[in-house]
This record gives sequence, C-alpha cells and structure tokens, in this order.
Amino acid sequence: MIRPGFFRYGQMYDPHTFEPKRSIGRLIARVRIELMDALDRELAPFDITGAQFVILVALASGEADSASGLCKGISYDPGAMTRMIDRLEQKGLIRRVARPDDRRKLNLELTAEGRDVYPKLRTAVVNVQNRFLRGFTQAEAHQLDDFLQRMLANA
Repeated sequence: MIRPGFFRYGQMYDPHTFEPKRSIGRLIARVRIELMDALDRELAPFDITGAQFVILVALASGEADSASGLCKGISYDPGAMTRMIDRLEQKGLIRRVARPDDRRKLNLELTAEGRDVYPKLRTAVVNVQNRFLRGFTQAEAHQLDDFLQRMLANA
C-alpha cells in the first residue's frame, strides 16, 4: 500500500486524487506560454516573433531544411508553416531554393541578412531564458534541464 503523498517510481499521479490545475503538464504549458510571450516582446525590435525564431533556429542549426522538416520538428500544421515561411521570406531572412536533385521540391535556407541578424536574435533569446532562470543556481538549472530531457526521452 502506498501512503497518500508518496508515489511509486514513475507514478506520481493517481486518477482519484489528480488535480489538473496542479499537474506538471499544466505547469510546463504555462511556462511555455509565458516564455513565448516574453520572447515575442524581446524580439519585437527585430520584427520577429518567438515562433519565427524557432524556424530560424531550425534552419541555422541544420535541424531542418524544408517546410515539411520544420513541420515535423516544430509540430505546426503545413498551412501555418507556409504562412510563417512566407513572412520570413518577405522580411528577407530566409529563401526558398530549388533542390538540385528534384526542382519540384524546395529547400529553405537563411539569407545573408538572416545569418547577420541571427546572433542578435540568439542574444535576445538567451536574455529571456536567463531571466526565467533567475534565482536558480547553475546546478539547479542543469538539473531542470536534465529532468526535462528525461521527460522527453519518456515521451
């Protein structure tokens, strides 16, 4: 028998006592919302949103090189992704390039302007993330990172 307040390894919640408002899932969702709002404010001087920055990161890091690759990695629907790619292309930060092996398919890449502004965007994002970790020791921040990585591995 497990006493109330205690849980078996990997089983923190019980369906009978579960409080959705106090769940880890809700906390993570709230942190994500607040983080994206803060990113939007910090990136506003660059006329970039947090969601657009995520696309630029994926392209800059080589995580993705196409709209379909971005959709898989970021979990956006294709219509929304196309609109965001269009906006970033209009801003001159990315471009569509025909693939040499199949001209019907397009790759995405940062333009020279996109590569130039990217370090400034990264600095802005680092400022936001450090602000969210204010009051944490380095050990605690690393521990939080480890916990979140473990949760992702369990997904």
